Amino acid sequence: MERLPGFSGLTAFYAAARHGTLTAAAQELNVSQPAISRRIAALEADLGVALFDRGRKPVRMTQAGRDLLRALHGGFGQIESAVAQIRQAAKGRVVTVTAPSGFVAFWLIPRLGELEDAFPDVTIRIMSQEYGEAVRPGDVLIRFGLPEEGDEMRLLGDAVFPVASPLYLDKRGMSGADHDLSKMTLLTMETARSQWHDWPSWFRAAGLDMPKGARVLDFTSYAMLVNAVLAGQGVGLCWDGVLDSFLDTGAITRLRLHHAISARGYFLSARDGLAAERAVQDILHWIAEKGQK
Repeated sequence: MERLPGFSGLTAFYAAARHGTLTAAAQELNVSQPAISRRIAALEADLGVALFDRGRKPVRMTQAGRDLLRALHGGFGQIESAVAQIRQAAKGRVVTVTAPSGFVAFWLIPRLGELEDAFPDVTIRIMSQEYGEAVRPGDVLIRFGLPEEGDEMRLLGDAVFPVASPLYLDKRGMSGADHDLSKMTLLTMETARSQWHDWPSWFRAAGLDMPKGARVLDFTSYAMLVNAVLAGQGVGLCWDGVLDSFLDTGAITRLRLHHAISARGYFLSARDGLAAERAVQDILHWIAEKGQK
């Protein structure tokens, strides 16, 4: 295992990179400016590279510095979240729900009012994460993927189907019951191909051939993809239950000729399993009941 640099050097660099000056970093860490400078110099000596280009005014980070800052953003971000959770829990009943960002945006947020009304004495924290990020700490955990052994409950359905806005369909003289996917722009999410369905895998699962020469647009998040669907830019894939709020209002339409069944899906569990405290178990079962309707 690679030896990590000293924590004092990492914190000094992180503060200086975020604030842009050694003076501000020193104020944040309650040390002198020369102390910050010495810690960063020691970190650079340990790593064997310069983290700042001091030959330019104003001083700028080198590529190595930018790479390290990105890594520290993730690591310190998780530490900050965990500390905030611990501090809030010490003040009262706090339950943290962690879920993929698409699930949070399109399934959980529309139900937050109901959730808060059901548990008025509990402070509920919502933490979202993108596909591929490390799992963030939470009391109630919702993950997307294949089934795993353990105390997990499956949420929502297992069908995956295309959706589009009525505006998009009208422009092409199509409807949810009468459409031609080969003449549509297919919206997909590039960062989640290993977990989520992309169009080639969906066509295979549905027993269909991918249209040759189909126009495909890639997005880096599901929220961007859904916004493009709502804006009438093309057709996207929906997991059964995720976009019900838009389907119910008619903002989007399900294309009903084809769908695929997938073993992947959303799975719900408590961080401490069956030993989780009562408030955690109650919220877990509330989400499970809503997700299985």
